[in-house]
Amino acid sequence: MNFESFSFPSELLRAVADCGYKTLTPVQQKAIPAIRRGNDVIASAQTGTGKTAAFSLPILHKLVENPKSISKANARALVLAPTRELAAQVAKNIEAYSKYLPITLATVYGGVKATPQAEKLRQGVDIIVATPGRLLEHLMAGNISLANIEFLVLDEADRMLDMGFSADIHKILQATSKEKQSMLFSATFSGAVKRLANDLMNKPQVISVDKQNTTAETVSQVVYPVEQRRKRELLSELIGKKNWSKILVFSATREDADRLNKELNLDGIPSKVIHGEKNQGSRRRALREFEEGKLKVLVSTEVAARGLDIQELEYVVNFDMPFLAEDYVHRIGRTGRAGKSGVAISFVSREEERILKDIEKLIGQKIRRIMVPGYEVSNRDLLLKQLQKRRSFSKKRERTDNVREQVVAEKNLSGRRVKLNATKKAK
Repeated sequence: MNFESFSFPSELLRAVADCGYKTLTPVQQKAIPAIRRGNDVIASAQTGTGKTAAFSLPILHKLVENPKSISKANARALVLAPTRELAAQVAKNIEAYSKYLPITLATVYGGVKATPQAEKLRQGVDIIVATPGRLLEHLMAGNISLANIEFLVLDEADRMLDMGFSADIHKILQATSKEKQSMLFSATFSGAVKRLANDLMNKPQVISVDKQNTTAETVSQVVYPVEQRRKRELLSELIGKKNWSKILVFSATREDADRLNKELNLDGIPSKVIHGEKNQGSRRRALREFEEGKLKVLVSTEVAARGLDIQELEYVVNFDMPFLAEDYVHRIGRTGRAGKSGVAISFVSREEERILKDIEKLIGQKIRRIMVPGYEVSNRDLLLKQLQKRRSFSKKRERTDNVREQVVAEKNLSGRRVKLNATKKAK
């Protein structure tokens, strides 16, 4: 099935062709007809499956099919996304799809000055793409009204809830019209997402193109068991020996990401880092250099990488395993997108074996292990025995020292008693 099957306006089809799109992805085949019929939609599909086009194209079609003049500080469609990167990516795609249409768009997120955003919102736009926190600021400041919103999209809904945006989302929803058409897109379909859908939607059509919490077949997954302290050493060695390039590396914290980035550069591997403390300009430059091939490695935290759509990303490396098994699916979904192949590599220490088991249970498969000579993880049982012996020795030593101290104390006390008695007799 191709895009001409839906009788989109010629301007929209022309823009889609410019983007290089030819055939519809499974989620597009199912979601586009449902949205065009006016149904509320809940779509559970993996990242990289064409979700943005699935909701953007029918919304754009409806906007041009039913043109309206936009009053000041008003909008017709709202797309909420969890991170700056995802909001920017969605906006970029919508701009590409609508370049031959009379559509105005505002992108609203934190990390940049709010004043230019406020000025654009006050003028009125057709579509707003926003992160919840910054949009709520503009809403409270009176820069925008959501009372006339006709279309609402929650993209990566599970991530927004994981990031603590539930209260913000509900405040935003209260400011929107009850007559709107709502769409919720999510890679995973947790209980929290279902509850949000129940609050938001009216008899939604449920769309699922993949088994939930599964990984794409285009992604090859491997695990390297390695001690935590030797992970960076192994990463540098594998990059050098296997000549890996275009590698997105996930680190647990900002501090860890900064440290790893510094060490990789000292090893002669061009690398940059993105995380929440980096300003938007710095993050954009790092992404641009990475996409242009000037960098081999882009180190990122979980939040910063959410929504990144990096063309032809070959490798994703879990330098640190995620805290939640579901996040593994999101992470490795950065590669193997749009039918292209990719490799997901996980460095797993002894302490991370438990989360690995949770991940394998979630995705329903065992991940192949590769042992690298010289980086073997020491036997856990043996280590525990050694630690136990050390503790036993330590306790034995403590007991011996205590006995010695007691004997010495008793001798000293006895000596003082002898002296005291001798003194009394002399008197």
